[in-house]
Amino acid sequence: MTKNSKFGHLPLSTSGPQECALTGSSLLQTPYLNKGSAFTNEEREDFNLVGLLPSRVNTLDEQVKRAYDQYNSRRTPLGKNTFMTSMKEQNETLYYRLIKDHLKEMFPIIYTPTEGEAIQVYSRSFRRPEGCFLNISDPDGIEAALDKWGPSEDVDIIACSDGEQILGIGDQGVGGILISIAKLVIYTLCAGIHPARTLPVVLDVGTDNPHHLNDHLYLGLQRPRVRGEEYDAFIDRFVHACRKRYPKAYIHFEDFGLPNARRILDKYTPEIACFNDDVQGTGCVTLAGIFAAAHVAKLKMADLRVVMFGAGTAGTGIADQVAHAIAVESGKSTEEAIKQIWCVDKQGMLLQSMKDDLTPAQHPYAKPDKEWESIDHKSLLDVVKQVKPHVLIGTSTKPKSFTKEVVQEMAKHVERPIIFPLSNPTKLHEADPKDLFEWTDGKVLTATGSPFPPVEMKNGKKREIAECNNSTTFPGIGLGAILSRAKLMTPEMLVEATKALAAQAPALKDPDAGLLPDVQDVREISVKIAAAVIKQAVKEGLNQEKEIPTDDAELDEWIREQMWDAVYRPMKKVSREEASRVARGEAGSKGSAKS
Repeated sequence: MTKNSKFGHLPLSTSGPQECALTGSSLLQTPYLNKGSAFTNEEREDFNLVGLLPSRVNTLDEQVKRAYDQYNSRRTPLGKNTFMTSMKEQNETLYYRLIKDHLKEMFPIIYTPTEGEAIQVYSRSFRRPEGCFLNISDPDGIEAALDKWGPSEDVDIIACSDGEQILGIGDQGVGGILISIAKLVIYTLCAGIHPARTLPVVLDVGTDNPHHLNDHLYLGLQRPRVRGEEYDAFIDRFVHACRKRYPKAYIHFEDFGLPNARRILDKYTPEIACFNDDVQGTGCVTLAGIFAAAHVAKLKMADLRVVMFGAGTAGTGIADQVAHAIAVESGKSTEEAIKQIWCVDKQGMLLQSMKDDLTPAQHPYAKPDKEWESIDHKSLLDVVKQVKPHVLIGTSTKPKSFTKEVVQEMAKHVERPIIFPLSNPTKLHEADPKDLFEWTDGKVLTATGSPFPPVEMKNGKKREIAECNNSTTFPGIGLGAILSRAKLMTPEMLVEATKALAAQAPALKDPDAGLLPDVQDVREISVKIAAAVIKQAVKEGLNQEKEIPTDDAELDEWIREQMWDAVYRPMKKVSREEASRVARGEAGSKGSAKS
């Protein structure tokens, strides 16, 4: 990724030498400054490292090769995850470069599903703290805890979780700190967010997990989860403390439980720049796949009929993004756009008579009962017969629920059925892609929630199966918000981000290719998404950053210059008095302990 010295004066510029006020062992113990065996002979002299390192000077490539051999010596996924955690605590540049070079192989190790295993055993495998721990028993300590992370300009993004609904494994309490950390790793890896400018937080409100409640080694509050007014007051105090201390930081909510995720997002979206990946990230990446599929099928967004099978956090999040897109593309109101979306959950088609049985997120999608009086609204087949959808999306976790009969009924009414079985893991998918191709004579346009191999067609051609991987989406959105210092994250900004992702779809050039780009290309994708978010923020007057380039090529260069790369920069020695917190080793998750 090329840099442009024209923008080298920017505070987040990553060109030129890295200032450093540390020497000796202190430097070697600071993960975001440490180069290990790659310190040059000159740097070893300047920074008092002579005698603290073996004599051979390695390149980063040589270090990566050695680290990869060590990684492969670990026999289990959890063992590999632990090795990577240890590396991150020693040398962040090497950590990120190793993952970057082996992205597809290591993604399941550093994130889902293996990170879920690490979270489950967090208290029993605890070695050293990383991140910010806030607990509901001490709400008065929130401000003081956040102060440890530096002044207002030192944090770009805050990822927080209350640990209630972690990666499909449920309530993990204080172990939720690891999902906040993992999410920020992906922001750095996929969008170049400076690792020393991130803040992972766990909001410890207790746990309802009986294992943790009875484990004498559990590190969090050993009490049932606090809910209601006390919980809301704690979250509110946290959000406003973040806003006060870091007024330009972007807040990422992660893995909150179903009763709270959407409610919290809706409350704070009008006040701060915030995002919930479970709600919006899933919605955005799915919508990008729909944009691409609609292009291939020659359909207009304004005309789409969509059935959502599964109306929980993910399902309603997707429905929201689709509704906003229909509204933006057609000029309709959001209320009118919602009429083109039918949501089916455990109780069947969402109906207005269900009232109190519906979540706040489901209410807008409830249909008038009179429209379904003579129809079995609990039968997906009957719903498909009635709606004749162009798009069928599954987030139900009901395996094989998209049957041959349902799929072929859909295919009777539309030329190119768009079917996305998204439930995770693979065993919970609503349909196997190869069956969808067989049942529709190859006409289906599909994307899945987990990786699937290409499907070989009767004519010998292979059809790529796109994966709805949120990691292609949320990092670029965050990058755009951070660089523009957006005051809010609006629906229009998310639609523009989604369109930017869809524009990278291989299927736009080759109908047999995937509907979404590969995660392997994610950093380039993030540049495009960030540019779209920034331009929309400027259009809406929500940018706090001034002098943002208006020329597309210059904006591209401006973004790239501020993206952190896993490369070793030359070290420049500075005095402690003139040094920044970064140069003093006091920034980021590890540095906060030194401040």
